Amino acid sequence: QVQLLESGGGLVQPGGSLRLSCIASGFTFSSFAMSWVRQAPGKGPEWVSSINTSGGGFYADSVKGRFTISRDNAKNTLYLQMNSLKPEDMGLYYCARVRTGLVIAGCDYWGQGTQVINSS
Repeated sequence: QVQLLESGGGLVQPGGSLRLSCIASGFTFSSFAMSWVRQAPGKGPEWVSSINTSGGGFYADSVKGRFTISRDNAKNTLYLQMNSLKPEDMGLYYCARVRTGLVIAGCDYWGQGTQVINSS
């Protein structure tokens, strides 16, 4: 059974940093590209970042230069390092497995999400 479990969210100050993790199980993690997608209250899903099977990362313009995606295939874990956080970065962050080369529609499995909450 494919499972994705996110963690690492919480309350963070603007300008602060947070590292999200996603532990994958039930499939050969190293064979799949992975994505991070977030959803702010009242908004639709927004693609944040993807990483290919070779470790190459791709980022939405809104997070480029501040976020870093990475993976540890030996640990079946996906990461998202978030620095210089802004209020607009708040939301529920999902990790997702990529089946086809589409940032959101191409994802076939999703985690439950981890919440990033900005203090003010």
